[in-house]
Amino acid sequence: MKVLRIRALRGPNLWSQHTSIEATILCNESENNINNLSGFEAKLRSHFPEISLPQHAGHHEVITVAHVLELVALGLQVQAGCPVTFSHTAKAPEVNTYRVIVEYSEEKVGRLAFELAQTLCNAAIDDAVFDLNGALLRLRELNEDIRLGPSTRAIVQAAIARGIPFRRLTEGSLVQFGWGSKQRRIQASESDMTSAVAESIVQDKELTKTLLHAAGIPVPLGRNVKNADDAWAAACEIGTPVVIKPQDSNQGKGVTVNLANIEEVKAAYTIATEFSNSVLVERYIPGHDYRMLVVGSKLVAAARRDPPQVIGDGISSIRQLVEQINRDPRRGEGHVASLTKIHLDEISLSHLATQGLTADSIPAKGVHVVLRNNANLSTGGTATDVTDDVHPELAERVIAAAQVVGLDICGVDVVCESVMHSLEEQGGGIIEVNAAPGLRMHLQPSFGKPRAVGEAIVDNMFAEGDDARIPVISVTGTNGKTTATRLIANILKKANKRIGVACTDGVYIDGQCIDTGDCSGPRSARNILFHPDVDAAVLETARGGLLREGLGFDHCHVAVVTNIGMGDHLGLAYVNTVEELAAVKRIVVQNVTPETGFAVLNAADPLVARMADHCPGSVIFFARDSHHPVLATHRAQRKRVIYVENRCIVALGEAGEYQIPLNEIPLTKNGSINFQVENTMAAIGAGWALGLDWAVIRAGLTSFVNDMQTAPGRFNLFNYRNATLIADYGHNPDAIQALVSAIDNIPSKKRSVVISAAGDRRDEDIRQQTRILGDAFDEVVLYQDQCQRGRADGEVLTLLREGLGNAKRTQKISEIVGEAIAIDAALSNIEDGELCLILVDQVEQSLGQISNRIALADYKPF
Repeated sequence: MKVLRIRALRGPNLWSQHTSIEATILCNESENNINNLSGFEAKLRSHFPEISLPQHAGHHEVITVAHVLELVALGLQVQAGCPVTFSHTAKAPEVNTYRVIVEYSEEKVGRLAFELAQTLCNAAIDDAVFDLNGALLRLRELNEDIRLGPSTRAIVQAAIARGIPFRRLTEGSLVQFGWGSKQRRIQASESDMTSAVAESIVQDKELTKTLLHAAGIPVPLGRNVKNADDAWAAACEIGTPVVIKPQDSNQGKGVTVNLANIEEVKAAYTIATEFSNSVLVERYIPGHDYRMLVVGSKLVAAARRDPPQVIGDGISSIRQLVEQINRDPRRGEGHVASLTKIHLDEISLSHLATQGLTADSIPAKGVHVVLRNNANLSTGGTATDVTDDVHPELAERVIAAAQVVGLDICGVDVVCESVMHSLEEQGGGIIEVNAAPGLRMHLQPSFGKPRAVGEAIVDNMFAEGDDARIPVISVTGTNGKTTATRLIANILKKANKRIGVACTDGVYIDGQCIDTGDCSGPRSARNILFHPDVDAAVLETARGGLLREGLGFDHCHVAVVTNIGMGDHLGLAYVNTVEELAAVKRIVVQNVTPETGFAVLNAADPLVARMADHCPGSVIFFARDSHHPVLATHRAQRKRVIYVENRCIVALGEAGEYQIPLNEIPLTKNGSINFQVENTMAAIGAGWALGLDWAVIRAGLTSFVNDMQTAPGRFNLFNYRNATLIADYGHNPDAIQALVSAIDNIPSKKRSVVISAAGDRRDEDIRQQTRILGDAFDEVVLYQDQCQRGRADGEVLTLLREGLGNAKRTQKISEIVGEAIAIDAALSNIEDGELCLILVDQVEQSLGQISNRIALADYKPF
C-alpha cells in the first residue's frame, strides 16, 4: 500500500460538508481483497481490537486494504476522543487505486491519524509490532495541545448554534466570528470589545481596589509592601488575619490567605515575589470564595469555589489520598478537563505545615484536610453553582465593579459567608476583578447546574437574529463565470455595498485590486471574507479549488451555475465525464443557505437544471426561451423564472413581472450576443435572490461596460484600421461555439482567428475547438503558448491542425511559436472590414499589446 497524495478538504466538498483528509492510495494486487492476505484480519484485530469491519465495503463485494485504512484512521481518532463520524472510500479510475476520505476535527490530528493508520495496516500485513496505546497517546496529546480550550470552545459552540460562521486565526484561542464588515473576534473569553485600558487596570490589583472603593463598592483594605518586614508591618496596621498576593498575577498564583503571625506573613511574601516584584497585603475577609461572571450589564453565572482537600480514611496518607482523587476521570492537567489534578507543590506543603501535617501524614477517618488556602480550579479546587441564590443587591455590586473597570466580560471574585445576602450586610467584599475569566467552573461545575455562559457572550457580541454573515454569492459553471461575477458585483455596488470580488483575474476590494492571477479558489474566498471592509462577497468558484480543498465558506446566500455544456478540464483529477464535472460544480448548490438561500440555474442546460433537486433553498431558473419545458414547469408552480421576450429580459415571480429592455444593457450588444444575455440573466437572478430593489439591479446592468477594465479578456471589442478586433479568453469547445454564434451577428468581409490550446485538455477537446473554428473562419493562426502543461513542443499545434482537417471555410493556416508574435502577425496583415478573433492566453499582456497597437495606429504626429 502506497499513499500517492494526501490533502486536507477544509470546507464542504465532493464527499460531504465535513472537513476531511483525502488520500489517494495505491494497493498491490493482493491488497484488493484482505481475504488474500494470510492472517491479516486476525493481526489487524490484535493490533486494534476496537475496529469494526463491515461485511462488504459499500458497493464492493470485498474489503480492500484501502477500506481498512479508512476505518482505522477514523477509529483511531474516535478512540483518542475526537468528535468524528464520517469516512468513505471510492474506487479511482486507475487500476488498484482508491480515494480514502476521513473526517477530522483538527487537521494536524487527522493527518497524524492517517499516518498511524498506514503504519498499523502495514504492521498487520507484515506481522510487525504496533503500539496502539502509544499511538492513541500521541493523538490525544496532539489533540489536547491544539484544540480549543473549554472557554473558547463554549463560545464557538454557542456561535455555531446561532448559525454564526467562525474560523480559528491561530493555533491558539484567537477566533473570528462572522464575515467581512460584520466580523468580530475573541481570544479565549476576551472579545474585541475588551478594552486594553480596562485589562491594564485589573492587572494592577491596588489600582482596581482604589477605583472600586471610590465607587462605594466594598473591598478589603491593604497596601503595597516593599519587603518581608514591611509586609508584617502592613499586617499589623491592617490587623490580622491578612492575605498576601502578587499585584499582577492570575489564577491564584502566589496568593496565600488567612495569615496570622510573622512567620506565615514572611513566608507568604517570599512565595508572592516569585510571581511579581510588587506584592499586596490586604485584610482577610472570612467566608467562602465566589466567582461571579459578568457579561455586558448582566450577572450570568456564579460559583462557590472550594480549595482542594482530601477526606481521611484512617489508612491512607495525604499523598495517597491525593493520588486517589487524581484518578477521577474528570481531572486532567491544566484546563483540558472539567477539573484539574491536585499537586502537592511548595504552597500545598507549606499550608499542610501550618496544620502540623506533611504529605505522609495519615488523617483520621472523616477528617477534612484543606491542601491550599485559595480555591482556584486551576490548582485543583472544585466549584458549586450558586447563580440562582445571588442576592439582587450583591449582583448589582458585582455588575458595578465590572463597569467601574470597564470590562465587557469580567470575572469578579467575592468573599462572603453567603451570596444570599448583600455584601454590606455580612461584611463581605470584592477581592479581585479579572479579565479573560475562565468559564470552566460555570460550564462544568463540580456540583450544581451548568450555565450557558458561551451563549451569553455571543448574545452580548451580536444582536438578536444577527448571524454575522454578509451576502455571499458563489458563481460557477464552465463558461461565463468571470463576466457574471463582475456584473453581479457591479449591481451590488449600485446598492452602496463595498464589494469583495474573487475571480480568475484577481481579488478586488471595493474596486481596488489586492491580488492578481487566478483567484477563483477557496483561499481567495477566505481572504475576502476576512477583510473588514467587505459588505458583500461575489466569488467565482472553479472546479480546481473545489477538488483541491473544498469551498472557502460553509454556506452561500446565492449559488449561480452558468452552464456545464460539453465541459472543460475533463480527464483531470478523476473528472472524466460531464456528469462527474456537474457533480463537482453542484457543491455550491448543495451548500446554499437552507430555506432562505437561492440557486440561480440555467434551465436550458440539463445538467445544471438537475442541480435544483440538490438545493436546500429555493431555485430561480433562467433561459432565453420562455417556453423551455423546465422553465415552463417552474413558472406554472408560481416560482421565479427569467427569460427573454419581446426584446426584453423578463423576471416573473410571486410578486409579479419586471422587464428590462435588452437595448439598455450594453453587455448584450442590443441582445445580439446570446451568451452575454445568459450571463446577464444569471446576474439578474442573483440580485433578485438577494432582495435588491429592481431600480438597483437595472442601474447595475445599464452601467456595466464590457471593456478591458471591467471584464478583461471577456469579448472585448476594438476597432483597428477599420477592422473589428475581438479579444476573448475562450478555451473550450462550448466557449468557441458561443463566440462563433456571437460573431455571426457582426458583419465582416473576412474572418480570421488566432488560437492556441492548453496542453492539459484531452486530445479530442483540443481538436474540437478548431473543428468549430474551421467552419466559421477564413484564416486561422495557430500559436504555441508559453506553457505546454505536459505536452511536447509542437504537440498542441498538431492537434489543432488535425481539427482543421475537414474545415468547410478555412483557406489559410499559419503556425507560430509565441502568443505575442502570433498577435503581431495577425494585426500586421489585417484588412479593411475584417473581423479578427484573438483567443488570448496571457490576458493582461495580450490586451496591453493590442491596446498599444491601436494607440500607435491612432497617433498622428504634428
